[in-house]
Amino acid sequence: MEKLIKILSILMIVSLMLVCVVACDDTDDTAGGGDENNHVHVDYVADLKLDMTSTTAKQVVTVRNHVDGDTVHFDVPTAVMANGIFKARFLAVNTPESTGKIENYGHTASRFTKEALKDAHSIIIESEDDKWNADSTGGRYLVWIWYKKTADGEYRNLNVELLQNGLAIASNTANNRYGTVAMNALTQAKVEKLYVHSGVADPEVYTGEAVALTIKELRTNINDYNGIKVAVEGVVVQDSSQTVYVESYDEETDLYYGIAVYYGYNLSGTGMEILSMGNEVRVVGVVQYYETGGTWQISDVQYRDFVPDDPNNLQLLSSNKGAAYTLVDADTFVNGKVTVETETEDSIISTEYDFAECMLSASISMENLVITDIYTTNNGGSSDGAMTFTCRASDGTIVDVRTIPLYDSNKNLLTAADFEGKTINVKGVVDYFSGDYQIKVFKVKDITIVE
Repeated sequence: MEKLIKILSILMIVSLMLVCVVACDDTDDTAGGGDENNHVHVDYVADLKLDMTSTTAKQVVTVRNHVDGDTVHFDVPTAVMANGIFKARFLAVNTPESTGKIENYGHTASRFTKEALKDAHSIIIESEDDKWNADSTGGRYLVWIWYKKTADGEYRNLNVELLQNGLAIASNTANNRYGTVAMNALTQAKVEKLYVHSGVADPEVYTGEAVALTIKELRTNINDYNGIKVAVEGVVVQDSSQTVYVESYDEETDLYYGIAVYYGYNLSGTGMEILSMGNEVRVVGVVQYYETGGTWQISDVQYRDFVPDDPNNLQLLSSNKGAAYTLVDADTFVNGKVTVETETEDSIISTEYDFAECMLSASISMENLVITDIYTTNNGGSSDGAMTFTCRASDGTIVDVRTIPLYDSNKNLLTAADFEGKTINVKGVVDYFSGDYQIKVFKVKDITIVE
């Protein structure tokens, strides 16, 4: 009996030891200490301070334009950059993409960066050492971003803030000046399952089988997407002949990019309501070249009422938006160029496009055009009465303006006699016909006779 009691005592001691080992091994050295259930949140951003006495290169800057969550262009003195533009790539972070193909939480990260720097009282960029270091592309510079909202506020490190809020993944995070705090912030965001670490799909991002991308990406690489099913987002700015025109703004180039969406006879009811002018929409369809018009469009769009959440459906994102009607001078429209930069792993590829090519299907306005000639369509079809104005700008540049058949308030067809020799202001979309870019006008009210 005594022997049995000893054996039971030994077994009890061993069991207690095993419980202790398991309990001790279950502790977690993640940020904030403790496991997920015992986690204590730490504000690493508030704890990190900017040392203005260090030997690192620093510069007060102002925002020139935003690119995405981890890339911003700043205005700087020419002593820092000869052209006065500092293209900053944030150290230690890599936010999801939002300027080409769209990734989960890319829009959220981009908005976060923009809001953080919006109306900042002061922004300082800081290098890793005493010089400005280019990234692998050679065209952008790796920096820490510090900002404060008020004169008496403290600087906050935006790089660490993105990591702490779960809006970035690591990018050589541990190997940088603030590597330890950056890694702690990143680890904490993983424990807290924030955004990119949540395992939850971004509700703002299309999740179907189509390729989700920006209209800029589509417009500037259109041949690559021929016959491909895509999902793009933008504002409906015009509707005509079973086609709507959708545009979206790109801050990096400060341009609106557009695409024609042909819905044909596919839509009715809710689908047509979604494509109403002024609505911000997500369009899913196939990219195709429209031979007759010589332009590209998205076709095969659909809306099935009985499955409203189908990712292949048109989706209404918001309402009460307006066309940009970008004011452009004639010389820029005819002769202007736009340089679009595409970043690869180790380089930045710069591609030059015609200005009008970039703005194809986007809204535009132009002023003080003198009509020098008018051609009226008269071939027995539905376009009878449509006019093409040959116009001369004040600098002598020639621009074509094309209308659909236009009627006055009494439903009388307007003719060349109503416009001959007039000076006009116009609003329309950029169109392409017979080898030339032109402005296409759809409403009488979008032509204002100046004299």
